[in-house]
Amino acid sequence: MLGKKEMEDFERSGDLNTIIGKGSVIEGNIKVQSSMRVDGRVKGQVMASDSIVIGKEGEIEGELRVKNIIIGGRVKGKIFASGKVVLEARSVFQGELKTSKLVIDDGAVFDGTCSMSDGGKILSLPEAADGRQSSGERAVQKEAVASR
Repeated sequence: MLGKKEMEDFERSGDLNTIIGKGSVIEGNIKVQSSMRVDGRVKGQVMASDSIVIGKEGEIEGELRVKNIIIGGRVKGKIFASGKVVLEARSVFQGELKTSKLVIDDGAVFDGTCSMSDGGKILSLPEAADGRQSSGERAVQKEAVASR
């Protein structure tokens, strides 16, 4: 059982309190308070109030809703990140990405679409019901297509 000190540590923002280890396979929806690390395989919707780190051997297939994400392994699906997305060297992303900031290291593979906000607007929710995009989102998508 957790003592008072451990419980306070668990509730602090930014703490890594969930680890899906190498060799683990999870299917279903995951909701995490704070941060998590994935070194195994996950298929389904993943939500974290802070950050997700995907190790070199980690894989996620599905929808991710998160503040920040660092991808060292493979992701296939949709990412809605209100903060920053980092694709490390040798990582692979396939799908749709909505974020405020994007960093793609040399050697990473990005196969999909990217929409970015103007001035740090939160993009953790799908686009407006009318399907319209801001001019900044259109410009980023055109720039990403042109660089292929």
